[in-house]
Amino acid sequence: MTQSKSRQQAEAAFDRVQSRFFAHGQAVEELQTEEQARQAKTQRLREARLARDEARDQIR
Repeated sequence: MTQSKSRQQAEAAFDRVQSRFFAHGQAVEELQTEEQARQAKTQRLREARLARDEARDQIR
């Protein structure tokens, strides 16, 4: 059975919307992953700086 032209157009439009929706979701996930990595790196650097400063203060 052949689908009507309007049905084919509607399904094509739906596929485009669905593709954009999933692409947006993936982009959001990537941004969140990058933000988590940035926060972890900032925390590691902060801890290293504090340890360095504490060691420097103990020497004095």
